[in-house]
Amino acid sequence: MSDHPNIHPTAIIADGASLGRNTRIGAYSVIGPHVVLGDDCVIGPHVVIDGHTTLGDRNRIHPFASIGAEPQDKKYAGEIARLVIGNDNTIRESVTINHGSGDGGGLTKLGDHNWIMAYCHIAHDCMVGSGVTMANGATLAGHVHVGDHVTFAGFSGAHQFCRIGDYAFLGMYGGVTQDVPAYVMASGQPPRPRGINAEGLKRHGFGEDEIRNIKSAYRVIYRSGLQRAEAIAMLQERVGDQPELNRMINSILASERGLLR
Repeated sequence: MSDHPNIHPTAIIADGASLGRNTRIGAYSVIGPHVVLGDDCVIGPHVVIDGHTTLGDRNRIHPFASIGAEPQDKKYAGEIARLVIGNDNTIRESVTINHGSGDGGGLTKLGDHNWIMAYCHIAHDCMVGSGVTMANGATLAGHVHVGDHVTFAGFSGAHQFCRIGDYAFLGMYGGVTQDVPAYVMASGQPPRPRGINAEGLKRHGFGEDEIRNIKSAYRVIYRSGLQRAEAIAMLQERVGDQPELNRMINSILASERGLLR
């Protein structure tokens, strides 16, 4: 295969855009002047990538996605802000991902190996980790922080400024308005904590002892009746022998909106 980009003759590539080796651009796609695409990316037909947007290597974007457009924020006044996407992400049909805003840090960022299904929306200034799955129609409002290996079921979402910890799971149609600690499964309407994401942990190689320890930590946080500081102190005493609890503890300490109850 040639090292040169493969560009369909109907695609529009603005002067100033940078395309990596072997990257393919499909029919009628539009690439803006400040876009940087890494190597071996596949940009399908009818995709628009705009703004100060950087994609790493081996990303695949399906038709009708809009990547790097201005934020849907009435306070946005045209200031320069960025969108940075890592490597090996799959972004399906009609996904929208906005760049950052001036009063929100100026950056929207996604890590690696994320699977973003059709019609999902990731708003301005969101920080999304790696290995995240967003099923069809899932939505993140502005400034949401999502950890690694989080799963959003179809049409679930997060209120602006929420934090979703590593390996958490949001059930179908659930919209959370407070923070979800690492490992926690939230479902229902309105969503409530329903235990830990045990099946997800098994799939990611957590052992039986680790899962049992995480279940015990969940009970300390949600069922012991302890105040948050007391519960955290109890879990911190266990970390020496149960380092897997660090993710849960750190996600709770980082909470600013309060924990989902």
